[in-house]
Amino acid sequence: MELVAIVILLALIQYNVFGILVGRARATYNVPAPATSGDPTFERYWRVHQNTLEQLLVFIPAILVFGYYVNYMIAALAGVVFIIGRFIYLQGYVKDPAKRAPGFIIGFLATAVLVIGGIIGAVRNLL
Repeated sequence: MELVAIVILLALIQYNVFGILVGRARATYNVPAPATSGDPTFERYWRVHQNTLEQLLVFIPAILVFGYYVNYMIAALAGVVFIIGRFIYLQGYVKDPAKRAPGFIIGFLATAVLVIGGIIGAVRNLL
């Protein structure tokens, strides 16, 4: 489970880096706090950060449950895929919001595997 813990912490570091990028975009595009709108590029960075928070809410418990009831190595691998997907999502969304789908789908599928697999593993353990 140590690998799962490392992957979760890497995902949290990624989230914090995305927050730093939002702060830099605030300064670059002159969007003073607490505003969350203004320059479209700033808004893209801000939205990536917020969407990542929304995804982490599902990802973190899912990776823990899957790692515990199914397989911690596969959970860690799916977690790395999630992190890669989030990075691709950031790149695509900031460049052009229409290009955010591949990164989102990669992260979403990784999380879906963890959720569905975690449910199956927990139910099997119950029986």
